[in-house]
Parts: sequence; C-alpha cells; structure tokens
Amino acid sequence: MKVEYVNPFIESVYELFTTMLSAKAARGDIGVSKDGASANPHEITALIGISGRARGMVSLSFPAVTALNMVNRLLGMEIQALDDTVSDAVAELVNIVAGGAKAKFPIGDGEPMALSLPTVVRGTGYKVDYPSGAMWLEVPFNSDLGPFSMRVTFSFSNDK
Repeated sequence: MKVEYVNPFIESVYELFTTMLSAKAARGDIGVSKDGASANPHEITALIGISGRARGMVSLSFPAVTALNMVNRLLGMEIQALDDTVSDAVAELVNIVAGGAKAKFPIGDGEPMALSLPTVVRGTGYKVDYPSGAMWLEVPFNSDLGPFSMRVTFSFSNDK
C-alpha cells in the first residue's frame, strides 16, 4: 500500500475536525498490522468498504469518551451513553472521512470508486478479516476531544 493513498484519509480526518467539530487532531506514528486485529481496540468502531478501482476498508475506532465528545459536539446534544444515536453519528463520521478521501484521489481511467454503507461495531472483542491476508495501516490520533485511531486497508486494481 502506497503512503500517497493513505494521506487523503489523514487529510480528511483533519478536515472533519476543523470544519465540523471545531477541534484539532494530531496524527501519531503509523503502524502496520497483518492479522486484522487493532493494536488499540476501542469501544465503538465504524467501518466502510471501498469498491471500484480501489477495494478495501477504512475504519475509525473510538474509546467511548471520545465518541461521546465528538457526537455531542457534532449534534450539539448531551448524550451520555453509547446508544443508537451515537452509532448513527459515528457511522456518518467514517462516511465523511472516506468520502473526503475518495474526492482527493485522481479520477483517472477505470471504474469509479464507490463507498458501501457504514457498519458500526460496539465492543472490543472482534477481528476484521478483509481482505484475507491484507495489510492494515493503523493511524493513531490525539485530539481536543480524545484519542482515536483510523485503520485503512486497500489495493488498487492496477497494483501488482
């Protein structure tokens, strides 16, 4: 996986924080995982698939406190527990990040890229196996609203 394809996702996270959350986020050191397990499992994770000339998945994973801080800021509400409203908002956050990154990729030839509907998982006892044997890049962030991580795995149809 080429780092120039990961940067649009990182930039999209920064834009999300700046424009929609009026907060700042700072990236930590990027790590690699080949077993599908996150180095930092959190209580709520949103995943979205990418298809077309690029195939893969992007996830945002949050400790409960960070998710609540972000959702409360986004919605202007005071939610205190991980409920369906929080799940829906976290799903929208991963959709915004993936959509922003998708818009930054060159159009080029070939099949256009499409995003799946987001899936949200609550809890820490899970493993994502997509695609089999895929390498996941894990990008930890610290923010004004708390720590979280983004994971990305994909390949382009012209990758060898």
